[in-house]
Amino acid sequence: MSHITLVRHGQANTAARDEVSYDKLSPLGHQQASWLGAHLRDTGSHHTRVYCGTLIRHIETAASMGFADPVRDARLNEIEYFTLANLLEDQKGVEVPKDREGFVDHLPLTFSAWENDEIDNPPETFTEFDTRVRSVLTEINQGSGPAIVVTSGGLISMAMRQVLGLDTRSMARVALAIMNTSLHRLHTIGSDLSPVLFNAIPHLEAPDRQFAQTHL
Repeated sequence: MSHITLVRHGQANTAARDEVSYDKLSPLGHQQASWLGAHLRDTGSHHTRVYCGTLIRHIETAASMGFADPVRDARLNEIEYFTLANLLEDQKGVEVPKDREGFVDHLPLTFSAWENDEIDNPPETFTEFDTRVRSVLTEINQGSGPAIVVTSGGLISMAMRQVLGLDTRSMARVALAIMNTSLHRLHTIGSDLSPVLFNAIPHLEAPDRQFAQTHL
């Protein structure tokens, strides 16, 4: 049966505050991905199709999972959050947070301003992001056999918005919750995709791996 398993990339460069600097896995990110790949093999998880975005952190995560040659599709790339945040700071004076706690309020504020076209000259509009996520997931879902997709938290949160009808604030809360190398599964129920798994980290549940349960 066909279904889609979305995987958030491993921990990236958490000290970064721009897109380029952020886009590489940390040593822990590689380890998280390696553990996930081993878990999938050990449990006999079967995926006839493997996809990822074109960002370095997506490609590195897939490789560390053991997928050397996934189909790369730029529609699976993350939103340029740091670009949006810096534009919001320049245009509206909203400072970019310096710690995770600050992003709890900053993320929904940024998403709302973006959706309402209150950020001038974004790299893409909120509607464009919505459209590309919907189009790529529809295409993957029309393929044959189970698919695994290595992508980012923002894209996964948009997927959940679409399948659950979430408002933007709820979408932001979902994005904040998504952990590195977590699993999220969508099945077709009737004519629509529906979530049957969210934010699962079975490969990080052992006591000696709980330190690797990261959000940033």
